[in-house]
Amino acid sequence: MTSTPRNSSTAGARPITRERLNGSARPQASSPPVDPLSFGTNTMPQIPVTILNGFLGAGKTTLLQSLLVQARGMPGVRLGVIVNEMSALDVDGAILDTSEVISRRDPRFAAIPAGSISDAQGLEQFARAVDKVTGAGATHILIETSGSSHPWPLLEAIRVHPALRLHGFLSVVDTVTLAQDHDLGRAILPAASHHLAEGRRGIENLLAEQIMFASRILLSKMDRVTGETLRTVAQAIHPLNPFADIMGMQWGNVRLADVLALPPYDHARVATLGAELTDWDRSRGTASMSGAEGYRLGSIVIADPRPFHPQRLWKVYNHSLGTGIHRSKGFFWLPSRDRLQLLWNQTAGSIGLEIVNYWKVAALEDESLNLLPEERDEMRRRLEGMSPEFGDRRCRLTVIGDRDGLADFADAVRGCFCTPAEVAAWRAGEAFDDPWPASTARLSQR
Repeated sequence: MTSTPRNSSTAGARPITRERLNGSARPQASSPPVDPLSFGTNTMPQIPVTILNGFLGAGKTTLLQSLLVQARGMPGVRLGVIVNEMSALDVDGAILDTSEVISRRDPRFAAIPAGSISDAQGLEQFARAVDKVTGAGATHILIETSGSSHPWPLLEAIRVHPALRLHGFLSVVDTVTLAQDHDLGRAILPAASHHLAEGRRGIENLLAEQIMFASRILLSKMDRVTGETLRTVAQAIHPLNPFADIMGMQWGNVRLADVLALPPYDHARVATLGAELTDWDRSRGTASMSGAEGYRLGSIVIADPRPFHPQRLWKVYNHSLGTGIHRSKGFFWLPSRDRLQLLWNQTAGSIGLEIVNYWKVAALEDESLNLLPEERDEMRRRLEGMSPEFGDRRCRLTVIGDRDGLADFADAVRGCFCTPAEVAAWRAGEAFDDPWPASTARLSQR
């Protein structure tokens, strides 16, 4: 597809505050005060926790899948998984379920949908999720945060939890997005400084601070950029956190053994950073650091049993996907491919299309599969109560982006659903123009 533009030191140890950028930050103590909750006399065995953090669409779920697959071949390693979604639609949990690396029914799996794990409500759910996965015998817990989650509140919650010990904080950074939307990463610090000078926070502040709290930084999608671009991005973000290793990554290809061998997380290094960020929020009477509302991010769920018209969906992707739409993902179907459950996976100006599975109703109608009578009976049982016209076929997408343009894009996507006349044409076996790639593909507008 032709590339076209979309519509239109030591800083790591301390926060990007207005005073810090102006060189007038107050003197720092040689070391942060000791919190008795950090050390205490607790002798309870603590379960190590590794956080997978990063902005929307950076590749956290792909990394999580890779680590879970590797754990199967490591006797004695029982990974607990906590997945946080900003949207009420638990797409990441469904992806993990479909990939069969872990089932959502597994007691070692817990989901925290519809918000940030770092806000007050999310932290309450986090405590319950920890009880669930630790009770199931997990030896190490992986937490995949939502892309809008700020690290600090979660780090503090883990630090004071008697059953947990923070092992590692992996910040997944989308190399392509930094290269294309943030001047190879060089624009993050100036933009974050500008926001704070105006007394507010922006996406760049979240990106910077996700990097600053990391114990290891993973530059994802390295296969989609040149080696020179990868090095330039790494050099640009290094001053934000000179204490963390920076590694390239593609398709979540990180060794689980290396993750488990990370040195213990250094809370003392980030204590001043977290305290100053908390003070910044409190001085403005906000909780902007904790949730998506502080960054003017919103989400909309689009759900309908009807298929998308392939031609109209193609047009919306190419002409209506503005820079304020950071992420959209979910499952959908097309009348031209009515047997296939497809995964829509958009980040910034690129989209990945994947075949997830066959719809149950399509498998039931396919005599060539030679299903046993009991298998057909089970499929019919599962289809009970579903749409008599479409069966289990349905479209369910979550769209995340800047609040100002979110509704317009969601309306454009809803306009892609087939009309009653087009549904009738599909039922009659008529053909539909379908410009989408015939197989799994990743497209980019740039």
